[in-house]
Amino acid sequence: MSSITYTKGLFKAEADVRLADNGLYQGWVSLSRDDGEDPDDTIYEVESTSASELEAFEEAKALAHRILGEIDL
Repeated sequence: MSSITYTKGLFKAEADVRLADNGLYQGWVSLSRDDGEDPDDTIYEVESTSASELEAFEEAKALAHRILGEIDL
């Protein structure tokens, strides 16, 4: 499954899925700021795991939207 990227101002949130140790899938989001400054990304993980890769991806996309929604420009 491919990742998806959302942007808000200078912020970029990339949502993706990984296979967890227990054989389930976990969504995660990488948040970065595209201003030429500090290149460090902040990684957020969906708290729960899912049996379906698609379900975990939907959770990751929702998390990305929540994170970007909390950013004040």
